[in-house]
Amino acid sequence: MNHPDPSPLAAQGTIPEDLPANQLGIIIVDHGSRLEASNESLLEVVQHFLTASPYAIVEPAHMEIAEPTIGMAFQRCVQQGARFVVIHPYFLAPGKHWQIDIPRLAAEASQAHPGMGYVVTAPLGPHPAMCEIMRQRIDDAMATFPGPSAAGNPEN
Repeated sequence: MNHPDPSPLAAQGTIPEDLPANQLGIIIVDHGSRLEASNESLLEVVQHFLTASPYAIVEPAHMEIAEPTIGMAFQRCVQQGARFVVIHPYFLAPGKHWQIDIPRLAAEASQAHPGMGYVVTAPLGPHPAMCEIMRQRIDDAMATFPGPSAAGNPEN
């Protein structure tokens, strides 16, 4: 099985040695959709991440179709005091968008901010935590389906 290389595909600059969490900008980027409900889902993900992480600067972005764009999110991070930006593709698997499009858009966004470093992370991919999430989703679906509730419960 081929797993994405965890090393960054795109990076510029260096991480400042004295970088506190409140000066690290995080951009969580999805594909973008013509369906507003899909785009609003990313806002919920960003809010959950803000609550669960030590980072103060977290911005949503859509790769295409909708706003905010990666460029807009990058600008918002800088305006809030970010000294380095991490761009995280909220994608399940590696592909053209992760390998080509997002690194290109990140490089373009950084051009407006000379000296600002950034890195693009690997997508979510086959991380062990994904198995737990999948199990929870299956159990949730089974709990709403008529019939014995023990089907989705491995303890019974």
